[in-house]
Amino acid sequence: MACESLKEVEDRIQKACKKAGRERSQVILLGASKSVPPAKIREFYSCGLFTYGENRVQEFLRKYEELKDLAIDWHFIGKLQSNKVKYILEKVSLIHSLDRESLAQEINKRAQSLGKVQEVLIEVNVGDEETKGGIKVESILSFYECLLRYKNLKVVGLMCIPPYRKDPQEVRPYFEKLRKLKEKLELEFSTRLAHLSMGMSHDFEVAIEEGATIVRIGTLLFGERRGV
Repeated sequence: MACESLKEVEDRIQKACKKAGRERSQVILLGASKSVPPAKIREFYSCGLFTYGENRVQEFLRKYEELKDLAIDWHFIGKLQSNKVKYILEKVSLIHSLDRESLAQEINKRAQSLGKVQEVLIEVNVGDEETKGGIKVESILSFYECLLRYKNLKVVGLMCIPPYRKDPQEVRPYFEKLRKLKEKLELEFSTRLAHLSMGMSHDFEVAIEEGATIVRIGTLLFGERRGV
């Protein structure tokens, strides 16, 4: 069952890449594994899905210990409290949800003590929704500039959770907005940002057409989930 679900999603990613004139290798499929039991992750790993994203620190730590024997590329994709940073830095390759300077300070401090440079994505509130985290679109340039002073933190791209729309095509403007923000940062600061983390089960094909390099797929892979 796991291999079938993975193949279906993989086929759709390949079709979206072809439609957009992109190489399949340009898009990372991340299994959004909140509430997914370790046994199921193990099953999907055996089918060839190696990158997973967790939303809650305590849940992630339990899974990390239980799945230590697998070479999983773990990402943290949820809201991150500053006092939880120390628990995950040695365990994740990428944090998707940097949304405030106090969090940047803590990540930088903890990364420095570990002798590493932590890669992060800036979460952008592309829909200007009060219920969602993320930097406001108009603040992105100044926020990015302030992050340049932190030597143990490296911004490698942007992430967004756009407003939900029944028709995925109606989400396209938000993905386009994030891509243009990335391009603006690259131009303004003469840099290259490798990643756009955008698109989930409902709208990932449109996100790929607009330049997503990481798609965060949960329901399509793992089915509907309830609490842990």
